Amino acid sequence: MTAVVQAQPQSASAPTGAPCDKPVYLTFDTGHMGIAPLIVDTLKRFDAKATFFLAQEPTMDGGQTLDDKWAPWWKQLAEQGHDFGSHTWYHDAWSADLPDGRFRFKRAAGEQVPQNVVLSASEYCEELKRPARRFLEMTGRPMSMIFRAPAGRTSPALLAAAQACGFRHVGWNPSGFLGDELPSDKFPNQALLEQALRRVKPGDILMAHLGIWSRQDPWAPTVLEPLLQGLKNRGMCFAPLRDHPEYVAWMRKPQEAVALKATSASTSTPTAASGGGTAVPGTKDALRR
Repeated sequence: MTAVVQAQPQSASAPTGAPCDKPVYLTFDTGHMGIAPLIVDTLKRFDAKATFFLAQEPTMDGGQTLDDKWAPWWKQLAEQGHDFGSHTWYHDAWSADLPDGRFRFKRAAGEQVPQNVVLSASEYCEELKRPARRFLEMTGRPMSMIFRAPAGRTSPALLAAAQACGFRHVGWNPSGFLGDELPSDKFPNQALLEQALRRVKPGDILMAHLGIWSRQDPWAPTVLEPLLQGLKNRGMCFAPLRDHPEYVAWMRKPQEAVALKATSASTSTPTAASGGGTAVPGTKDALRR
């Protein structure tokens, strides 16, 4: 399990000026949503604020994560004081930078068969904006201008394109990779819990999902509840990313996302592409989740 964790992209420095001396930052990407209510109930019991990254993914009830059925749930979450960012609309995981300035992605969510697509910088910008517009429709509140690339895959050119569009990327710490997307037979819940309790340190950004299709033993609340209790016993608390020193200024500036409501959706169609990028060893690579 050490090899899986150590290869994760993105790290974060220890915070200063956060609401407690030893904060950790819980983040959750969308998934099949089967355990989403259990996760939120657990957060409530620990008075824990988290950050959620939203994509339009298939759900166990046959719908989509951002459809009308889930809209009241997201609105309630927003009213509870959590943070929210984009996870791209179609869950597009970067594969390669192309010579003409476009990007190749592997598009897949849930149990969908992956599809290779090519997007220009402007088309990728639209991919980031669509969850923000939908979030505003569902909740009446703007989404923060942050995003998490599916599978954590980025390139300097992709990050530059996103920032030119107004979005800043959020990864996770190596010790914050909680492993809920890994196969249950090789990485049982107890092993994931013990590793997290051993490795997580103050200032870490932690990453998990609102349900992984391929995991047979649900990660939450089986792991989440004792993990939060164990971290709390070590004097840690749970803060949203708006309190993180690397994001506090970015997330507290005037909300650019308000303007997204009036932005027309792009009508351009992604171009099919052959081939794909090389998987990053140990990264969040469960595209058929």
